Amino acid sequence: MIKFIATSKVRKCGDCQLCCKLLPVGEIGKPANTRCEHQAHGKGCRVYGTDTMPMSCKLWSCAWLTGHDTGARPDRAHYVVDVLPDYISIQNDETGERIDVPVIQVWVDPKHPDAHRDPALRAFLAERGEHGVAAIIRYSSQDAFTLFPPAMASDGEWHEERSRSKPERQHTAREIRAALAGKFKAG
Repeated sequence: MIKFIATSKVRKCGDCQLCCKLLPVGEIGKPANTRCEHQAHGKGCRVYGTDTMPMSCKLWSCAWLTGHDTGARPDRAHYVVDVLPDYISIQNDETGERIDVPVIQVWVDPKHPDAHRDPALRAFLAERGEHGVAAIIRYSSQDAFTLFPPAMASDGEWHEERSRSKPERQHTAREIRAALAGKFKAG
């Protein structure tokens, strides 16, 4: 079981707002990489903390904001890291068995496609890899790849696994809980 513990660093969004641009928000039909209709430049979300704030926004928080050492503030690093776990399903080549692998989602600004190579982010992901956690590097809802840290590879190297098929959709909380029961504990 993995437990993520944030540091005691007190952080605030300030004028970052990168998550408001990069992440899709299904409840209001906002696709990834578009400005949110509720976003006020330099001021933040106009519906933050209100009843009209989308539930997915209420539940979402970036790892940097919660104190994890993921690198610089997201708008300066050009990526946001989701604190909630997800998973991918891979097939064991030898047995054909389906295996659910815990992943961390990293949403990268497509204008900075190599931002996922940031040494601070790679150190964060390498540490998670020691516990069997990979990463999904997302540029949009359709453009993504899986990044396997050295601890998860037989050759001890980073591996970017790109597929010609559409990347897995984001799973529901119920699906994640069922797939990762006992494997992954966010905290």
